[in-house]
Amino acid sequence: MNKLMYLLWAIIFPVSAFTQKADYKTADKFAEWNLRELVGSTSVNPHCGESGCAFWYDYKTTRGTDYYYANPVRKIHEKLFDEKSLGEMIQKQLGISLERTRPDDLFLVEDKGILKISIDTFWFELNLKTKLLKQLFASKVKKDRYQKEWFGDVSPDGKFVAFVHNHNVYLIDCQTKDTTQLTFDGEEKYSFEGTDDKIADGSMRPHIEWFAGMNKFYIVRSDFRKVSSLVVTNSLKPREKPDEFVFYMPGDKYVPQHELFIFDAETKSSRKIAVDKWKDQTLKIIKDGDGNKCERLYFIRKKRTCDELELCKVNPEDGSIKVLFNEVCKPYFNNELYHLSILNDGKDILWHSERTGFGHYYHYDGEGNFKNVITEGEWVAGEIVSIDEKKREIYFYGYGQVQGENPYYARLNKASLDAKFKTRCLTPEMATHSISFLGKDRKYFVDNYSRGDLEPVSVVRDMNGKIVLRLASPDLSKLYEYGWQKPEPIHVKAADGVTDLYGFMWKPFHMEPGRKYPIISHVYPGPTSEDMMLTFHPSAPNTALAQVGFVVVNFGHRGGSPLRDAQYHTYGYGNLRDYPLADDKYGLEQLGAQYSFIDLSKVGIFGHSGGGFMSTAAICTYPDFYTAAVSSSGNHDSNTFNLWWGETHHGVKEIHKQVERKVKKRDSGQDSVYMEDVVSFQSKIPTNMELARRLEGHLLLITGDADRTVNASNTMRMADALVKAGKKFDLWVYPGQKHGYMSYYRDLYIRQLWFHFGKHLLGDYSSEKFVNMKDYKKLEL
Repeated sequence: MNKLMYLLWAIIFPVSAFTQKADYKTADKFAEWNLRELVGSTSVNPHCGESGCAFWYDYKTTRGTDYYYANPVRKIHEKLFDEKSLGEMIQKQLGISLERTRPDDLFLVEDKGILKISIDTFWFELNLKTKLLKQLFASKVKKDRYQKEWFGDVSPDGKFVAFVHNHNVYLIDCQTKDTTQLTFDGEEKYSFEGTDDKIADGSMRPHIEWFAGMNKFYIVRSDFRKVSSLVVTNSLKPREKPDEFVFYMPGDKYVPQHELFIFDAETKSSRKIAVDKWKDQTLKIIKDGDGNKCERLYFIRKKRTCDELELCKVNPEDGSIKVLFNEVCKPYFNNELYHLSILNDGKDILWHSERTGFGHYYHYDGEGNFKNVITEGEWVAGEIVSIDEKKREIYFYGYGQVQGENPYYARLNKASLDAKFKTRCLTPEMATHSISFLGKDRKYFVDNYSRGDLEPVSVVRDMNGKIVLRLASPDLSKLYEYGWQKPEPIHVKAADGVTDLYGFMWKPFHMEPGRKYPIISHVYPGPTSEDMMLTFHPSAPNTALAQVGFVVVNFGHRGGSPLRDAQYHTYGYGNLRDYPLADDKYGLEQLGAQYSFIDLSKVGIFGHSGGGFMSTAAICTYPDFYTAAVSSSGNHDSNTFNLWWGETHHGVKEIHKQVERKVKKRDSGQDSVYMEDVVSFQSKIPTNMELARRLEGHLLLITGDADRTVNASNTMRMADALVKAGKKFDLWVYPGQKHGYMSYYRDLYIRQLWFHFGKHLLGDYSSEKFVNMKDYKKLEL
């Protein structure tokens, strides 16, 4: 009877209506492990000479590695040799063939027009004019400039040496050879050996900084003694001692406390600087000076609530502090972009602020008085690339400067510290630009730029942005012959119907006419960055996943990126679990309406870390929309994630409580009663565990058991909540893996994406029959 019913069901409802074959073979063909050798170099890394702006670089192609020389002043760009031709030149010199001819080291002696080359135990000299190669003796080649010198513990006049032993500070008088112990209260987790929580004796160089022109030095000491810790055990190393490390979480009562000390070598005394103002504040030290000696000492202290800070200057003579300026930024400061530079011997201060709602640069004098606005407009001035103090110009990346474009592409800009001219964009192409300045005088720079749908370009530009040399281009012939295609840019609206969201779409390279494909959203919600492909990346995992038989998309969500305006990047404040979910669902719905080949009845979602928590939250929040999810190493409970993440981006409440205190008077012995203001902090972030009962789709949880970044307990506690809610799900634990999966486990993760979505979006359960992970190669399509 059952067989008869099955036959009738199959006749009325053909299997093809419910299942589609997963094309694992094509996915494997375009997986990153097969594409790596099809693409060589995609950018130029210039190596300059000791002076000037000429440089050499190596560039890998599918044929081998080529070496080039470029001189933007003389407008020269020429190929020097490849490994084969270099081998032939070496054979003529030595009379023998070397097993390999890839150089170990090269450096350019620019004023003599010579490139010195090291291979194995041999040194050679290539004359860039005559192209003649000559063997050198190793003793003639000076590599001293590559060897890092050891500074920082010897006083400027050479009279004293400061060092740390057994967590305390000591001083040696170089004339008398006498050693003096300066501190006596150092201990483990309260050590002068460094600001880390795990300091073994002699394990690292102490953070000692001498002031220029005086025999004084400063050290920062952090107190971790009351801070809680986590333990990670690597299951592949059962006899190894568990890895215990301090890990402070949102709302913790005890967090690291920071102290600043100035020591006087002449008087052998110390002074603790009164840096404290707010309970549980953070402290960032800024030194200004030439080389490794400190001319001026500043610090930034920031409230635990992350919305107020002060820039202060320290007088090393008497330890006094001057507050140069105070700034409040609600709900929190943009940690990724806020910037301070002390310029021109302390006369100028460069400061980044979002006071207008957009991140821009501002100019103060050395005493903290506001001078002028440097950049302005409805776009974001981002990371500083270079500062020319003589010309009083700054070079930085700008974002969102062209309305209607994807705002995440970085362009190089130039601005005047004194606002003598308006900001100038030096790299106008719509792409992500990566800049390397050339030489000490910095009259030229190498610009590598690309997009997900634009092949890489490498050029040399002058300081006005004019292209003076075009450099090597990537060899993509084998990639295109292989059948690879570029992803397509996409643009949708956020759930508010107003905010623009941008990203990319990957499709099967051979789409069947009339067929509808499930859609998968690859997510990372920020808020410190959005995991979008902003440069050319042929081996992106989404390429292979799409070939299984899906449309894969990746786009931003409100609250995701600090590279946009403050309203955008702080959208998730107070709602750290749910803020990106509505945008993802609405964005997918828009794409389903735009493209007839998208099947919105079969929707998948996946992500790693923050994307791991988002994908689980999404499938539980919208169980009627998302069919399947893969969540790897997700911080499913941000209350147990690190403090700065949760308290900055969700918020922490500062609690003030009046507590009665009693103190005995010395003269009468009677108690004196007073009221003390006691400050504490509270933080409570919604968790994915609270959503477990709403799961209806197919969820795969993955974690590494040795993850220090997002502790595996996040995934285990999510699993526990699902079990208690009576839900069916899949769980994989990768032994010995940390937050980033490596080697075999990286490949396993990619294949598990294919198989999980293949089963639950295409209805193809053939992967369940595999004995070996690569058995899909035996399937007949």
